[in-house]
Amino acid sequence: MNVKLKPIPRRSSVDQVVERIREVIEQQKLSAGQRLPGELELVEQLRVSRPVLREALARLQGLGLVEIQRGNGTFVANRDVLANCVQLLRSAVTLAPRELLVYTELRSAIEVQAVRLAAERATDADISDLQDLLKELDSIDRPYAELLELDFRFHRRILQAAGNPLMQNLMEVIYEFVVTQMAQTTPSPRDNQLGRSLHRRIFAAIKSHDQDAADQAMREHMEAVLVMLKKRVNKRTRS
Repeated sequence: MNVKLKPIPRRSSVDQVVERIREVIEQQKLSAGQRLPGELELVEQLRVSRPVLREALARLQGLGLVEIQRGNGTFVANRDVLANCVQLLRSAVTLAPRELLVYTELRSAIEVQAVRLAAERATDADISDLQDLLKELDSIDRPYAELLELDFRFHRRILQAAGNPLMQNLMEVIYEFVVTQMAQTTPSPRDNQLGRSLHRRIFAAIKSHDQDAADQAMREHMEAVLVMLKKRVNKRTRS
């Protein structure tokens, strides 16, 4: 059976690409192990850029819907507990700051290790995609919600460059909790000069394949997030 996908509107987001491919898998009842069209064919069918497609496929892999085999292609994955768990988390109530702190501590541990792997394994395509996202994050005319989404896309792309599907799966679960609260607990990425500076340091370290520098920059970035959350928890406790 030939898999065909309708083009995506020119200015669509990664989320729309994810949803379109998810719909095709579900509506056409594609079976586990069935191969999806190659990257160039998907780019042509969906009419999106390669970086957008790559990130969408990485997101789908994190959700447990596809399996990316480097050199072989992208295949429909077996549905597993993680995919169901992500769906459950999407409907979960908003976390209290203390609960969010626990998930952010776990996120920190994963991201520090992931950025070391990314610095070791990043390809030219990985570096190009991260650089494009960094440029978008420096935009001054985007709504806060879009900048926040770009921030998480940057971190997701690092996880993809790390090349560890289990890390990606686990982080997708954590992000479902974290992204909801981050909009309420963090300054705008536009106004967060420290965060922007650390993003640039993280990227520079990955580009130069300097694992120690990448580790240090990510630790500082996540520590800044944790300090902010701890202040919020303490404020809530006193009130």
